[in-house]
Amino acid sequence: MPRSCTVGPLTIAHGRPLAIIAGPCVLESLDLGLTIGRALKAACAAASLPYIFKASFDKANRSSIRSPRGPGLEQGLAWMAHIKRDLNVPTTTDIHEPSQAEPAAHVVDLLQVPAFLCRQTDLLLAVGEAAAKHARAVNVKKGQFLAPHEMNQPVKKLAEAGCSNVMLTERGTTFGYGRLVNDFLGLGDMMELKVEGGAPPVCFDCTHSTQLPGAGETTGGRPDRAPLLARAAVAAGVHAIFLETHPTPSTAMSDASTMLPLDTVPALLKQLAAISAARSM
Repeated sequence: MPRSCTVGPLTIAHGRPLAIIAGPCVLESLDLGLTIGRALKAACAAASLPYIFKASFDKANRSSIRSPRGPGLEQGLAWMAHIKRDLNVPTTTDIHEPSQAEPAAHVVDLLQVPAFLCRQTDLLLAVGEAAAKHARAVNVKKGQFLAPHEMNQPVKKLAEAGCSNVMLTERGTTFGYGRLVNDFLGLGDMMELKVEGGAPPVCFDCTHSTQLPGAGETTGGRPDRAPLLARAAVAAGVHAIFLETHPTPSTAMSDASTMLPLDTVPALLKQLAAISAARSM
């Protein structure tokens, strides 16, 4: 039997409403985070979809040391706590180092392990222990270099740290140079992962999947294809959709080339809700 993932008051699982994890790539300011979060909460409510606010306090994996990284742990978590209180929604953020897990678990409901770090044992153990201690959930993004079935190992490591409240995220697989592809056969395999306790719910990251790596000091992308990928993933049966959005993506501090314009998201969410409802009939 598949397992569920509890994120604050929400349960992500087969038979539950499609969850939306969305927000800016990096916390640029408290005001912008609140503006984006309020718009997304309203759009999710209009589509009858549960919402989790996402933003990063630090973008440690940047193409250049000159790229903006965000407000840092202390300021970023203070802003996340404010956003959580103001919007009354669950929140999630990236954890890059073992030392960040415990303070982040005091604030956010879902601890996210970035794709490039999904095999880092020390990080997974720290995140798993913090999540178990504070009754939080963990979302592990599948590395671009891994086959879907290899995600059983991060799940096992988290279980050994005491955490079984887990979700996995697909965000594209490296194909040659400068391209990511989404293997929907593999997506199905990941939704049926053979691990003790059952396969964790699977989220699909429709914006990072459009990245074109290796484009220089900033990563390129095809955000125009993100809605297509999101619709396909929901039709395939994923339990959540992850997307990044910004009022003016071209001015964003991070992932400007892949984020969706904020004003386009409500219509997409209504489409995803309709596909999800049709699939459950």
